Amino acid sequence: MVELKSELLRRLYDDWELRRGGRRFPARRDFDPLELKYVLGNLSLIDVLRDSRDYRYRLCGSISAARYGIDLTGRRLSEFLDIELRDVVRSHLDEVLRREAPVARFYDRTPIGDRIIHSEVLALPLSHDAATIDMVMTAGAHF
Repeated sequence: MVELKSELLRRLYDDWELRRGGRRFPARRDFDPLELKYVLGNLSLIDVLRDSRDYRYRLCGSISAARYGIDLTGRRLSEFLDIELRDVVRSHLDEVLRREAPVARFYDRTPIGDRIIHSEVLALPLSHDAATIDMVMTAGAHF
């Protein structure tokens, strides 16, 4: 169990566990967007591009896009202009791949432009074959 402060993220983690069943990882197809309405605006789906050691945002939630001032949908992590933010996100996603498990982080002082955002971010591995992580679902709760 991942320790989480946010009720929203705890609910998402529980949904991930439920859909995982006895497998190592659930698949993207195991999640019905209608059942995730409670978190959709904060939810991102990120493809793992193993050949290039990069990540691509398949979906960036509208609340996250508004908070960070950029919609990352369709963009690669390597394209981030904010190098500090890029490194923070890459480190979090890399840890999910390395540990092959969900990873939650609390960012007490994440610089976004000239604003400070306090947040907890949960990253959950997904796999089309229940063995190889090919996508990461992330969601943030902001304080």
